[in-house]
Amino acid sequence: MTIVNVDPLLAEELFQHIWQFRLFTQSALTTLEGEPLHIEHPGQHNRHAGPDFTAARIRIGETLWVGNVELHLKTSDWFRHGHQHDLQYRNVILHVVFEHDMKGGTTNGIPILELQPAVPKLLLQRYESLRQSAAFVPCAAQVTDVPSLIWTCWKDRLLVERLEQKADTFKGWLLQTQYDWEEVCFRAIARAAGMPVNGEAFLHLAQSLPYRLLARQQHDLTYLEALLFGQAGMLDDTATDPYIRGLQREYHYLQHKYHFTPLAAGHWKWLRMRPASFPSMKIAFLAALLHKVPHLFSRMLDAPDAACLEKLLQVRPSDYWQTHYKFGKPVSRTQMPGTRAIHNILINTLLPLLYLYGREKGDTRYQEKAIAFLRQLRAEENHVMTGWNALNIKADSAGQSQALLQLKQYYCDEKHCLKCAVGARLLRSDIA
Repeated sequence: MTIVNVDPLLAEELFQHIWQFRLFTQSALTTLEGEPLHIEHPGQHNRHAGPDFTAARIRIGETLWVGNVELHLKTSDWFRHGHQHDLQYRNVILHVVFEHDMKGGTTNGIPILELQPAVPKLLLQRYESLRQSAAFVPCAAQVTDVPSLIWTCWKDRLLVERLEQKADTFKGWLLQTQYDWEEVCFRAIARAAGMPVNGEAFLHLAQSLPYRLLARQQHDLTYLEALLFGQAGMLDDTATDPYIRGLQREYHYLQHKYHFTPLAAGHWKWLRMRPASFPSMKIAFLAALLHKVPHLFSRMLDAPDAACLEKLLQVRPSDYWQTHYKFGKPVSRTQMPGTRAIHNILINTLLPLLYLYGREKGDTRYQEKAIAFLRQLRAEENHVMTGWNALNIKADSAGQSQALLQLKQYYCDEKHCLKCAVGARLLRSDIA
């Protein structure tokens, strides 16, 4: 019997999990040479080069051994991996295998424990069932069996994990800008404004402009619009509209002065998009935000709650964009991106940036503030959350919806059930 019918690396991961959490019958264990064996401590899981577990305490017969433990699915893997020539393995006190496939009771004189007879078949069947599941999440049929306390603690950890990942992205931008928090804030908001379709194009737009020029002229909305729309490659030289002509003149002057190269028009995607989400509307929003909320990052640091941040982002673009979704195509009245769009910017940009600020400054108050604000915002609505709701797994805030998005993307979709508190609980239930 093989451990599971999956990729050997995944099978090894399961075997290591079984050893680490002692998910096997521990009574009457013996080495292949027949000596009684008792596991006082399985050791610390080593995720780097060398033996799989360190500082284990294993009693063999009357002797207590302290040292490293190496795990393999088969005994022959020791030689296939070349451990007999590797000095890192000289302090191995026990070779644990799932299946002994060689003659003899030791590996280079190291005692062998064959674990297959002690591992419950039910555990292997559960793991294989999760691996083969095609449901929304592998454990969809049992997910509500997990106690609420485990869910609560796990979602708290997932939220912090997601914030850390987003913060790491912004950390790279900080290094590029010599720790200019305001510029990083602008880049992040620009990318978020364009998500999900035009996020990268908006990031390129923000990166193509020296932020100091935008900040220096924050009082002049026409200047800001000319610079942003011109650099976006959206100003048509053949247009006759006075508003467009005015932006062209301003941009041409700035382009000549600073040697700007505008983005190609092909950067922007317009199809199958609500007019309020057109790139032109989002650029008008960015210009208005720069104009009406100078030093946004500094003001975010002082915000007392999420509602205050939300209010900062509720800006009204210039009059032209009250009656246009695109240049030269008037409508009776435009609709601005609503609360949901603003919340997306807060959730995916400002609050992770606030979290990063606390991390960089060594001040946990800002990290706690970011988490608290996420818990003040309502849960996100998207197809992933619809899937969780169908399983009766609810999110009562943006903090929890972010946690569930993290869980689906990095654990469920990747079938990393052993690394998931919910999956591990289901696997271990009533085992050993």
